[in-house]
Amino acid sequence: MAIRSFLAFELPVDIKRIIMAVSENVRQLPLDVRWVNVTNIHLTIVFMGNMQEEQIKPIQDVVKDVCQEYGPFSIGIKGIGLFGNRRNPRVLWIGLDGAIDRMGYFRDDLQEKLKRFGIKEEKRRFKPHLTLGRFRKGARTGTHLNDLLSKYHDLTSLECTIKELVLFKSDLNPGGAVYSKLNGWPLTGRR
Repeated sequence: MAIRSFLAFELPVDIKRIIMAVSENVRQLPLDVRWVNVTNIHLTIVFMGNMQEEQIKPIQDVVKDVCQEYGPFSIGIKGIGLFGNRRNPRVLWIGLDGAIDRMGYFRDDLQEKLKRFGIKEEKRRFKPHLTLGRFRKGARTGTHLNDLLSKYHDLTSLECTIKELVLFKSDLNPGGAVYSKLNGWPLTGRR
């Protein structure tokens, strides 16, 4: 049986609180967006896709080894942005700041060691973000999008620490994705 899965960090409470407030506010705007349930917002490091059940145990062993090499990461919120552009937006996201370069090395190490399981490697430079919503194809944005981007351009938070990588299972339901935590590993290393 295939398990749709990904590796991610759960967000610290202080960051989650800011995201909830922003999400509540932007949902009031007449934008053609499929909003992400705030309880589902996390910092994805590696999307693994559909993995066979028998692969999960060996994958977990590899992930545990990498987590023992790296220490906790500090992150903070930094602005809001789009994938796509203002005329043809695809994704509305909140940016992150902090130990991003080191987290990029962490992601690259995980990907390198997970390649043997057939997990597709993300070639783009690591640019962590938190997805608030996905615009529907051909969405009309008007001035509301510009106002939103201006209002939250300087959005920030205090830096928080993330200390545990989590393996999530994703079940796709008509009401949206439901995530279940399968395992977690503390970051205990010195890198």
